[in-house]
Amino acid sequence: MADAPMRIRRSKAEQRADSVEQILDAAEYLFSKNGLYGVTLRDVAKRVGIHTTLVHYYFQDKQNLFEAVFARRTSVSVDRRITALAQYEHDAGDSPTVEGALHAFLDTDLDLYHEGGENWMNYAAFCARVSNTPEGAELMDEYFDPVVLRLVSILKRALPDYSDEDIFWGYHFVTGALMNSLARTGRIDKLSGGVCHSDDFPAIKQRMAKFMAAGFMALKT
Repeated sequence: MADAPMRIRRSKAEQRADSVEQILDAAEYLFSKNGLYGVTLRDVAKRVGIHTTLVHYYFQDKQNLFEAVFARRTSVSVDRRITALAQYEHDAGDSPTVEGALHAFLDTDLDLYHEGGENWMNYAAFCARVSNTPEGAELMDEYFDPVVLRLVSILKRALPDYSDEDIFWGYHFVTGALMNSLARTGRIDKLSGGVCHSDDFPAIKQRMAKFMAAGFMALKT
């Protein structure tokens, strides 16, 4: 008779970490669909298959859970883009271009979401949804301002004759297009009759930086 497989007992710390990750994954998905006010801790607990008191135990309340969902992946996104922008600055030397800077800023994030799988795609949609809400905007300011201002500093060097006003408006339009793409609403699928797909991030990556760079050029009067 074959020996029974040995069961590996997980430590309490490992069990806790696994529970926290499951709760964060569930909340991330639900917040990406319904926003902060369309989700309850009971909804999160039900999706995980646990009692609501356990969610309270780990996160106290919904606001803390919301902020934890935001913070969990944000540092990865910011660090990757800061690194990409720094590398681009080094490579470009005294001749940075708008398109080059936008490729470093946009492509790095689009690759992260596309290659990261379903959970990262949910996080992308989560950011897109909450970025236009007061509670989301505060977190965007806190976490993303350093990388945005790094991009802006390169854009100013690439466009020395442009006003700060034009450069910041240009960034505003870039981030609007990015967030609309990250939301993956499916609208472009219907409008195009299936020619385009909102979850086709490689197609977005192929076009967005070039398109937005042309928009910056058009701002020069």
